[in-house]
Amino acid sequence: MIFSLESVLVSFSPYRGLLLVLPYVLLSLVILLSQPFNQGKTALTALLMMVAFYIIQNYLQSPLSDNQTRIIYVLLATLLPLNLLQLHLLPERRLFSRFGTGYLIFLVCQLAWGALVVNHFAGQDLSGLWDSYLYALPDISPLPVLLILLYLSVGLACGSAILKRNHGYDQAIFTSLLFAGITFSAFDQDFISSTAFSVAAVLLLLNLITCSHELAYVDQLTGIPGRRALETELKHLGRTYTLAMLDVDHFKKFNDTHGHKTGDDVLRLVAQFMQRVRGGAEVFRYGGEEFTVLFKGKESNECIDHLDQLRQDIANYEMVIRQYDDRPSNNQKGVKMRKKQSKQETVTVTVSIGLADSFPDHNPAAVLKAADEALYKAKKSGRNKVSQ
Repeated sequence: MIFSLESVLVSFSPYRGLLLVLPYVLLSLVILLSQPFNQGKTALTALLMMVAFYIIQNYLQSPLSDNQTRIIYVLLATLLPLNLLQLHLLPERRLFSRFGTGYLIFLVCQLAWGALVVNHFAGQDLSGLWDSYLYALPDISPLPVLLILLYLSVGLACGSAILKRNHGYDQAIFTSLLFAGITFSAFDQDFISSTAFSVAAVLLLLNLITCSHELAYVDQLTGIPGRRALETELKHLGRTYTLAMLDVDHFKKFNDTHGHKTGDDVLRLVAQFMQRVRGGAEVFRYGGEEFTVLFKGKESNECIDHLDQLRQDIANYEMVIRQYDDRPSNNQKGVKMRKKQSKQETVTVTVSIGLADSFPDHNPAAVLKAADEALYKAKKSGRNKVSQ
């Protein structure tokens, strides 16, 4: 049996009242939660979607054959993707701030300008415009071909932003653009705006929660789970497990010699090697230059070889020192500079590791303390060692 989009949307008829209110409720929730989670661009995205939905429900319920309705439809379908695109260029600021107030003024100015345009052209014959620049293919979509191309172009730009940096607001903007495009492309379908905007709002809410979870549990520098994630994990352990504490040797001296940016590179490097540890290891950044490795269901004698291999891999790796102060302003200058350099400065990094298992004490705090004492033992005995 084949279900058409129209039959699916009509099945929502008994819930018409709920569908008309749901986007407002969900988008308002996104805006409110964005404030404490410091997701200003996501809040702006939700605000734009809410304003667009309000205009659709209050000014676009007449047939598109009406000249004024069609003008509003085209203006909204044009301004919404352009506003979503410009969010990529704005700084990340809270909505309820001076920046947010300024953006609201900017948005009100756009709405006022749009009202003036509608009032000016509503009584004029625009058939020439509809048949030329804003020509549509009615059998496919009421959206003009030019605007379909606009949505595709903006979609590619937003998609490239996700591939390049994949921030939470990049995903939010792309999601909103996608469902806005679906709404305007299938605008002649019943309940399309309320359904599409509700789904978009749910996805924005899920994206906000996911990003907030990552901010709370994932270390932003190294990309691995942080101390809070470790503390949560320690609450749900069985009777058998091993904890290892890892510390970068002479890290303070390294920072003083090569600078904090290079020190950050060292921490990222160590985190990358730690993610390759076998034996079912889970890795965490404990704080500063300290890391933690958790082996569930294993005793220390089953883990020591994996940890010693990690120590050797890090010690044998020659890390190239990046000259951040002398970095070129563009890629072409960088290529020329690299050709002139006969040899780049490299340095090796070592780590010390201490480990302990859950026997005889199953208390995670006690095991962690024992691993920390073993780490101190490794450092005291010459560093670049694994002790238990």
